Amino acid sequence: MIEFTLDGRSGVSPYLQVVQQVRQALRLGLLTKGDQLPTVKDVVSRLAINPNTVLKAYRELERDGLIAARPGIGTFVTRTLTDDSFAAHAPLRKDLDRWLTKARRAGLDDESIEALFMSTFRSAQEGVA
Repeated sequence: MIEFTLDGRSGVSPYLQVVQQVRQALRLGLLTKGDQLPTVKDVVSRLAINPNTVLKAYRELERDGLIAARPGIGTFVTRTLTDDSFAAHAPLRKDLDRWLTKARRAGLDDESIEALFMSTFRSAQEGVA
């Protein structure tokens, strides 16, 4: 089962962070069809957020056809976001792990690594566009 976390420094609203974490888990195969999401009550107690925040996130995911609530039972994944590229994840993850190790050996902290990755990612996107 997925465990949500919130980053108060991200500038992204809590409900959207929940949505993004579910989508990412679906894309990476960490959640699959039939998996149960934590109850609203569990998420609220773990993250100390308003129940309406979690409900809003779950409603958006339900509108997108990714989850479905079963009253009295729970909320379940109805489809995944993995595609044919999923097979490429393992070798790419190994490459990325090696890159992260090199970045840490070079003295970069987590924020510097993230900044470097995101700036490179954006530059690559602009080059494709």
